[in-house]
Amino acid sequence: MKILFVCYGNAFRSPLAEALLKKLRPDLEVDSAGLHGAIPISGQVKAFLAKRDAVQYLKQFPQSIDEKDLPCYDLIVVMEPVQADAVLRACPDCKPRIVTWKVEDPYFLAREDAEDIYVQVENKVEELAKHL
Repeated sequence: MKILFVCYGNAFRSPLAEALLKKLRPDLEVDSAGLHGAIPISGQVKAFLAKRDAVQYLKQFPQSIDEKDLPCYDLIVVMEPVQADAVLRACPDCKPRIVTWKVEDPYFLAREDAEDIYVQVENKVEELAKHL
């Protein structure tokens, strides 16, 4: 099974979700991307994953959905409805495979508030891992 996590910049939520799911479910093929892949992956995300012994699963560089073969994914998890819209524009046939989590972008949040978002993503990934 191939799973893609999508957020805005592939710097916070989607690479975090990718790394956590890779750790929990090494039997799955997991990837992540952003609508724009130009923002470096957050050091806060790296620190969060290090505390969970999962930093080795973190990708090195952000990627854009334009770099992905969207139809090949069995499940595409987007963090907000805006990403679902972008995926649908790029791949209308992907609609039945898209799940929207509604997780706020931590980019402009204080470190403590961003940590709450990371925990929210972690909880959602753990739940997803149980049901796949």
